[in-house]
Amino acid sequence: MRKRILTALIALTVVTSGLAGVTAAETGTDAELAQQGDAATVTFGNQTTGGETVTVDSVTLPDGGYVTIHGPSLADGDTLGSVAGTSQYLGPGTHDNVTVTLTDPVTEGSYTAMAHRETDGDRTYEFVASNASTDGPYTADGDLVVDSATVTPSASVSMSDQPTAGDSVVVDRVVLSEGGFVTVHDATVTEGQTFESIRGTSQYLGAGVHEDVRVALDDPVTENTTLVPMAHRDTDGDETYTFEQSDGSNDGPYANADGAVVDTAAVTLSDTAMVSMSDQVTGGNAVTVDSVFVPESGFVTIHDSTVTEGQTFDSVRGTSMYLYAGYHTDVTVTLDSAVSNDTTLVAMPHMDSDGDANYSFVQSDGSNDGPYADADGAVTDAADVTVSATVSMDSQLSGGNAVTVDSVDMSEGGFVAIHGPTGAVVGSSDYLEAGVHEDVMVALDERLTSGQALTAMPHFDTDGDETYDFVTSDGADDGPYTADGGAVVDSANVTIEASIDFAAQSTDGESVTVESVTLQDGGFVTVHDATLLEGATFDSIRGTSAYLSPGTHENVTVTLDEPVSANTTLVPMAHRDTDGNEAYTFEQSGGSADGPYATSFSPGAVVASAPVTVQTMDGGQSTDQMTETMTGMAESTPAQTTAGSGPGFTGIVALLAVLAAALLAVRSQE
Repeated sequence: MRKRILTALIALTVVTSGLAGVTAAETGTDAELAQQGDAATVTFGNQTTGGETVTVDSVTLPDGGYVTIHGPSLADGDTLGSVAGTSQYLGPGTHDNVTVTLTDPVTEGSYTAMAHRETDGDRTYEFVASNASTDGPYTADGDLVVDSATVTPSASVSMSDQPTAGDSVVVDRVVLSEGGFVTVHDATVTEGQTFESIRGTSQYLGAGVHEDVRVALDDPVTENTTLVPMAHRDTDGDETYTFEQSDGSNDGPYANADGAVVDTAAVTLSDTAMVSMSDQVTGGNAVTVDSVFVPESGFVTIHDSTVTEGQTFDSVRGTSMYLYAGYHTDVTVTLDSAVSNDTTLVAMPHMDSDGDANYSFVQSDGSNDGPYADADGAVTDAADVTVSATVSMDSQLSGGNAVTVDSVDMSEGGFVAIHGPTGAVVGSSDYLEAGVHEDVMVALDERLTSGQALTAMPHFDTDGDETYDFVTSDGADDGPYTADGGAVVDSANVTIEASIDFAAQSTDGESVTVESVTLQDGGFVTVHDATLLEGATFDSIRGTSAYLSPGTHENVTVTLDEPVSANTTLVPMAHRDTDGNEAYTFEQSGGSADGPYATSFSPGAVVASAPVTVQTMDGGQSTDQMTETMTGMAESTPAQTTAGSGPGFTGIVALLAVLAAALLAVRSQE
């Protein structure tokens, strides 16, 4: 059932945030607005989560838009700063079970799902970045369309049925909100055998998502049975599992409304190899084997179809890395001999008969590392492969200037283009040779200031000039790779967090201008001088902006409490408002309050640096100053993104040490 925010809170929200997104001027007449708003609904139930996502049961958006998750601080009037995550663009209509990825870990409390409009037609959620002037919330009868729920941070775990050699199993996926372990119990745990049922425990797993977690069984299984993987906390913070040794006082299980967070899986004790490989699209240079079981360790080898014609050795196209005894999933095999046409490939598990962990079947003319066999002969599975391209791009944090494509496999070389929510190209990679490429950095044409769903798409180099011409040729050149009747793509949510743009500039020495700063939780921009590089954390501070609300701010003027009188390098740094008083107290608190934003995807504080030229009274500068300006001029260093709360003084020292090294490297190249 939909709940409504208190009238006082709504009034505060509208006054403080200027919700232009719900004005009649933008959405039509008052009557039309009321009619549209009445149809918008959202349902959000109480739930536990591993900490990375929440699920909205249902949302109806008459004109399309988003469902935004606000954290507990919404109740205090923190409209923008409370935004904890937003869905991808949702078309007009009703959407059920909408998963929203959160930008900050869940803290237990009340979260609010709010229906938002798409007011400017770009299918990019810009409510926070625009300081609430765009993509405002739906309303009904004067109230915001919302629903609130209690969200409890916990964990989730899943494990599929599988064969085992007895000494290890694989847990498919574990999500932990605060880090911990996954412990495998046998079925006697359901009979109250809490400790006696423990068969094995994983290594320490940090907060987040973990896939294909192999758990060695200290007490191996000796028959077909049911196992129960259970997510456990690291309550004493030592990253060592001590649940059993402490008689349950430490490292207890995660829990949800139904009790401990568990799954069950049937495991079959086997000494016979197994392999499964699905039909798939490939760039011709690598394929994926869905699952393989090797009872005594070995490899999985990919043969072409001539293996069925007796070409035992010539049919070998590639072999996996060494596989320990047991069950393995999603095994990528790089092909030594690429395939260039659609064909059939055969996956075959091989033994490590000589025990050297190196595949030598071909070199030894079959005397070593032969295939596993059953009553019907060699154990195999065949799959049809379509040669085109593949691409993988995971959800990620970005400073807005670039994104990372995890992997791309292209049969003929080309590019990876990044498309925005409307389909427009927003960036493209350098030319990539045919083959597999990992961690491909793609610079974006314009810096993003709002999180959004981006799509990675491999493109041909049809004109052979190694330059991406798809856009400039209106699609005539360098078109996309296709498969199954459509373009080869992968999409991911890109979260834009704190960032700074700061360019070289002239100044009277009394103030400087920061071109743009994005602060997802609000805060300040502090300007440091170059002595920051020498460890002068506080003494390098020259001035700080007024409090800046969450969102993006352009052309921020920072008055320097300590003016500069000669050409120099200045370093603006993004700071949080950790004590919530909208007053900068970093220096006064000795670094315990209002610490810097810290990047989540590359080490260091969120900073930029640029040379500043100080003008003389007559508007000129001295010869020495001109020389310094010419030799010191460099492009500003773009800042990056952040996650988590502001660090204390110890963390700041570590951050600034990394920052110093980074900026010294920049200066050495000037």
